Amino acid sequence: MSPRLTRPLVLEHEVRQPDGSGGYTGSWEALGTLWAEVRPGSGAARDRAGLASHQQRLKITVRGAAQGAESRPQPGQRFRDDARIYLIDGVQESDASGRYLLCRAREEVLA
Repeated sequence: MSPRLTRPLVLEHEVRQPDGSGGYTGSWEALGTLWAEVRPGSGAARDRAGLASHQQRLKITVRGAAQGAESRPQPGQRFRDDARIYLIDGVQESDASGRYLLCRAREEVLA
């Protein structure tokens, strides 16, 4: 069964600029919009430095793209869905034909 790619997500990558003190500042730049199917995975509550948060794992399917193509998601990039951010942890072909890519992602929300 083919995925239902009904949700537009903006694929973004981080752009780092030196801050003059040996570190860097980062900002996110849009690479384009991909139509996707977003399915929930597991979720868990966490405590980060005294702040409660909830982490939701997601399975995001998009159309396949060749290795090296700007439209092919990569770990370390993210998807933006309006105000929601999905950090990409892994990407793999969903089948031998490579027609679709399965992205493992997570969304973290501070409570």
